[in-house]
Amino acid sequence: MGVPAYFELSWSILSTIGLFLTVIGVWAILITRVSPLHLVPIIVSIACAIANGLCYYAFYADYPIRQQAVASVFADIFWLIQEAGLSFYSYQILVHTLKDRALLIFRFTFWSLMTCIVAIRIAIAATRAVQIATNEPSQQRVDYLHVGYFTAIALVETTSAAFLIRLLRDAYVTSPWSSPTHDLFRHLLQSTEIRLASLCCIGILRAVTSSLRTTAQSATTVAGEIDRFAYTLECLFPVIFIIDILASKRFRFDNHSLIYCSDPPDGHPGWPGHPTRRQSRWAAMSPGHS
Repeated sequence: MGVPAYFELSWSILSTIGLFLTVIGVWAILITRVSPLHLVPIIVSIACAIANGLCYYAFYADYPIRQQAVASVFADIFWLIQEAGLSFYSYQILVHTLKDRALLIFRFTFWSLMTCIVAIRIAIAATRAVQIATNEPSQQRVDYLHVGYFTAIALVETTSAAFLIRLLRDAYVTSPWSSPTHDLFRHLLQSTEIRLASLCCIGILRAVTSSLRTTAQSATTVAGEIDRFAYTLECLFPVIFIIDILASKRFRFDNHSLIYCSDPPDGHPGWPGHPTRRQSRWAAMSPGHS
């Protein structure tokens, strides 16, 4: 049997999803603004498209061994950018809202776990490259490394969820009931809970399914198929970021007034205490500004 055609495999579909979401992310920026927060869905979608294309090059196509090994290493690098990059959406929010001790604790926890994630992914890339170059069986080692990798990602998201939900809940409770910002914080709290809970579940699911896989880059078992399903959800996750960005650009209330959650125009009343300053949508969401 010859080499399967690229678009006969799921990797081509996942790569196409990454390309499509990149275009959608650019479109969302054109109607909002450019910021590190808005760039997260674009960067992870680009990494998704490249990583899945390189996966075919490294594990399915008939190329020289050295080229396949190099493609495998770069595929793992872009998978790292895609999967770990999802956590930077919450990170960008929290570093602009947390203060003092809470900010120090969050940064230390986040970067400690992120260092573990990068180190494990480097180990996975090296193991796969050696496996391709020498044809030595090491899939079990790769699977065990993936368990630690996805567990660390799930811990990052759990930590971010704990800090962010507490922050928004405090802002929601302390804001006046008659204030339009009270409804805004309720909207942000609900969307944040759904987003972070979904991402945590995907990370936990991939940690479990990775420990049960028996083949490399193939969905030939039930565990492999479930893992591929979970990864597909991960590829689609930037859609939630884009929806969140667009939905929180403007928040309309019953009295038809608008609260600008990001980039209020010059001269707009803006947030209490900051009548005319242009600011990030998340920078003014600490309880002290409510």
